[in-house]
Amino acid sequence: MSSGPVVHFELPYDDGDRARAFYAEAFGWETAQTPGMDYTTVSTGPHGASGPPTIPGYVNGGLVPRSRPLAGPTVVLGVEDLAGSLTKVEQAGGTVLLPSTPVGEIGYSAYFTDPEGNVIGLWQDA
Repeated sequence: MSSGPVVHFELPYDDGDRARAFYAEAFGWETAQTPGMDYTTVSTGPHGASGPPTIPGYVNGGLVPRSRPLAGPTVVLGVEDLAGSLTKVEQAGGTVLLPSTPVGEIGYSAYFTDPEGNVIGLWQDA
């Protein structure tokens, strides 16, 4: 994977059932609540049994409870070296909000703000 492509998005909600129903009805997105987590996966297009899109160009995402600092829509960038990417973020003037966190056995996530105050997620596959 090259460093930095948009690989995922997250949309916050105040009411999970309402958000799931809205995106399913308005856009035909498939949603699935993740067992053991307060998280809903979102498939925006054709996907395989394990979840990733089967047609190039589709980006899947998630619905998350609204909380600070994740209070607005967030894009998530795929990186090969999460620790190294966080170091580069700080060197370039960004601020780490949430350090590397394991997400089950599938990978690691982290969040930062850019110098403009935008929250951006990072993802590294396990």
